[in-house]
Amino acid sequence: MRKVVLVFAASLLALGAQAQEQKTVWSLDPAHSSVGFSVRHMMVSNVRGEFTQFSVSVTTVADKPETAQVEVSIQAASIDTRIADRDKHLRSADFLDVEKFPTITFVSKKVEPAGNGKFRVTGDLTIKGVSKPVVLEAEVSPVMKDPWGNLRVGVHATTTINRKDFGVSWHKVLDTGEVVVGDDVRVILDVELVRKP
Repeated sequence: MRKVVLVFAASLLALGAQAQEQKTVWSLDPAHSSVGFSVRHMMVSNVRGEFTQFSVSVTTVADKPETAQVEVSIQAASIDTRIADRDKHLRSADFLDVEKFPTITFVSKKVEPAGNGKFRVTGDLTIKGVSKPVVLEAEVSPVMKDPWGNLRVGVHATTTINRKDFGVSWHKVLDTGEVVVGDDVRVILDVELVRKP
């Protein structure tokens, strides 16, 4: 009986080790990735910008996208809209308050297949210390092997958030009644992930 128990325990340990081995980490290729956003300006145009410093880590089991655990960390001070004065204002307490809240994060909770290489990624987005659940609509490319033997995959993901939900509430009303900055912010992630052989 003791022998049977020992064999069973050894089998469980072997299965656990095998499951652990099946977990793989996909790393970001920053040279081929971007985190951008767009927001309405005076209700007449969209202003676009990006964050130039960020990290993305994706862990999967058996390379199945629906098993992915996604973590994104963005350096808030790296915001860039190509206008220095505007970027300075966006870094201030009126908007991102980067000195007090230096990072923006997203941690996935669930990944659901949506057909044809598309997925819904539900997770917690944290901006200015405020965490809210959001859903990213993601499209994942087929996995390919690059000339160096690495596996690569591309992910295009979008979501729209209301900035005031995260305490980014600065606004100015024009004489016409329109606001200078819209409330809805569209977030766009285009990332290339690499898995070394």
